[in-house]
Amino acid sequence: MNLAPYMLRDIPSEERPRERMMEYGAGALSQAELLAILLRTGTKHESAVHMAQRILAEIGGIRGLVDRSLDELTQMKGVGTAKAVQIKAGIELGQRLAKSRLPETASIRSPQDAADVLMEQLRYLPKEHFVCLFLNTKNHIIAQETLSVGSLNASIVHPREVYRAAIKCSSASIVCAHNHPSGDPTPSPEDIRMTRRLCEAGEIVGIDVLDHIVIGDGQFVSLKEQGLM
Repeated sequence: MNLAPYMLRDIPSEERPRERMMEYGAGALSQAELLAILLRTGTKHESAVHMAQRILAEIGGIRGLVDRSLDELTQMKGVGTAKAVQIKAGIELGQRLAKSRLPETASIRSPQDAADVLMEQLRYLPKEHFVCLFLNTKNHIIAQETLSVGSLNASIVHPREVYRAAIKCSSASIVCAHNHPSGDPTPSPEDIRMTRRLCEAGEIVGIDVLDHIVIGDGQFVSLKEQGLM
């Protein structure tokens, strides 16, 4: 006795492709399940997963999708124009990703490099902004975040805020910076104390503070170069 294929609605929700992807990630899904997500729906007598399994069997596996034109896909049972377009779009995205390269990211090799990144962002601000550049093991910037906006002449930041952000983006080291609205980048005693607290906390969590840059109007001071950290 031949039994009709069960429909997607008959599958427990935790076993459905979309739910499994949200729970376990795309890597846990089979090729048929991934294709079923692109198909979105099946037919009256066939679930999206069964349709995907059938398509892959007919074309000899996932690579067969690459060579199929839209017209050829629409000739397959249950695949209309909308489904064919979705499949081809998914294939094209995969091919473009395979050809793509990571964008060039700025590297911080010196205080001047950090100042070049931040000078025009900070020099005209009317209040102090405390900014961190988060770096990977090759000193490439992987993230930038403003962690504090202070009064006219004071920026207050706590080490926990800095390292919470650093850990969130898996940073290997950080460069701190803030602006002096007066235009004079001379570090204040509080700037020096705050930097030393950050360095001490960094030693505990294993994330180095490479420098603290104070931005003025077209000029900057590196606390590292000044021996103040």
